[in-house]
Amino acid sequence: MNDFTHVVTLESAKAALEEKWRPKPRDVVIPAASAVGRVLSKDIISKIDVPPFDRATYDGYAVKASDTFGATERSPIELRLAGRVVAGTWPKMVLRSGFCAEITTGAPLPRGADAVVMSEYVVPADGSVTCYRAVSPGENVTKRGSDIRKGQPVLRRLKRLNYLDVAVLAAAGVDKVMVRDRPRVAIISTGSELVEPGARLRPGKIYDVNATSLSESVRACGAEPIFLGIVPDRFSAIKAAVSKGIKATNIVLISGGSSVGVGDITPGAVASLGKPGIIVHGIAMKPGKPTFIAVVKNKPVFGLPGYPVSALMVFDQLVADYLHELSGVPRSPRRIVPAKLASRILSAKGRKELVPVRLVKKNGQNFAEPVLKGSGAITSLSTADGYIEVPLEREIVDEGEVVEVKLFEGVDHT
Repeated sequence: MNDFTHVVTLESAKAALEEKWRPKPRDVVIPAASAVGRVLSKDIISKIDVPPFDRATYDGYAVKASDTFGATERSPIELRLAGRVVAGTWPKMVLRSGFCAEITTGAPLPRGADAVVMSEYVVPADGSVTCYRAVSPGENVTKRGSDIRKGQPVLRRLKRLNYLDVAVLAAAGVDKVMVRDRPRVAIISTGSELVEPGARLRPGKIYDVNATSLSESVRACGAEPIFLGIVPDRFSAIKAAVSKGIKATNIVLISGGSSVGVGDITPGAVASLGKPGIIVHGIAMKPGKPTFIAVVKNKPVFGLPGYPVSALMVFDQLVADYLHELSGVPRSPRRIVPAKLASRILSAKGRKELVPVRLVKKNGQNFAEPVLKGSGAITSLSTADGYIEVPLEREIVDEGEVVEVKLFEGVDHT
């Protein structure tokens, strides 16, 4: 059994994992109507023209445009009425010169017609209409295929679908689409001290933060969180929960119990489930040093620290990219803002440190104020705009030094 006094860099940890497991995206076919937020696995090619026929853009009268040339309010032109066309029907008439047909918005143009005179420029009478305005060919008509041509790519592979895309699919008659399967992620909180939010908080107990924060982080990556509950610090209970997660999901996340201590039995329980088992235990990173990675039955198990800030930071650095790769949901580029450090940071040499900071403006200059409340304080993240990375070889970052602040997703700092 490894102990985390022998730590490895984050890059080495990922390399060790990828020797045993690589994310392999899967494709599934689902109804197009429920595909919002999903990522297309292949191009969508239209099998029809949209619209499938020339149709009226407004209520009015379908005409041969040439029959209206010269029509004005002072010198109108009279046309004979050949019939009426309404949306949802197909006209059987052929419009001859000197004739027109009343038509409703969206109705197909009868053969022979090439324009529509809007109702407000026509006065109907028995069997005829008087036209007070000329129109040009194609006026007030939506041409066949003007929106989408048959054989044209409608949406491209790896496009994340929004509600407008789903509307386009409906217009093209697409009812099913092939998308990236949404990876299922088991989330397990360990610790006999934990209770669910809303439950009575007895002495010595604390509310479970990680179940909520990790679930929402998983969703942001395009994956589906499956919370398997709070598990007490018992070998058999942890082993059973992880085994269930391995059977039911693609990836398992465990928070808590990753340190080396009397009550921290999680790594041993995971290791007992099969080979290769624990492949990394200890990452040269603060927060997150006690993190472990295992592979059991060709599925990765990530043991995250129990402290909320540590768990979220390790998730962001270690787990998120794999979920994005599986789901196909692109990761938003990390915005970086240069700023002067507001106060000195002392760091332990030999491990990368991630320090949450708040950005403030002073005399038009960005300053990064470290939010140093400890990895157990969730407000370290809720009050921060981003974080800075202190490299492994640095022990001191001095006040006034210009640093790069990596903004958290959704933070807009200008």
